[in-house]
Amino acid sequence: MGKSAWERTQEEILKERAEVLGRAGEALAAALSEMERINRRIAESIRAAGANPALDVLAEINGEIRRYNLAREYAQLRYYYLIVTREAMGFRRHKTVEEVYRIPPKRAYL
Repeated sequence: MGKSAWERTQEEILKERAEVLGRAGEALAAALSEMERINRRIAESIRAAGANPALDVLAEINGEIRRYNLAREYAQLRYYYLIVTREAMGFRRHKTVEEVYRIPPKRAYL
């Protein structure tokens, strides 16, 4: 015996909810990956600059730190969207989300 129209509709709604949550999580994961990529570039630049970097090198590194902090703000926004989406779907506990999607602290300029 096949599923009723109501059951098929309910399955479609659940599938759509799962896709929305998945997209929100993927957007946050991508934002965090971008932060990590920028952070690696900063670390490489600092390592290459040595103990007494020139002013132009410092300016370049600080530019990357600015990009990192902007990417962090974007990641925080994506995190907020994920939490709001979860709340709208009835999820009230977000401990796992907090553990999986940790947003690193802001970086200070050199």
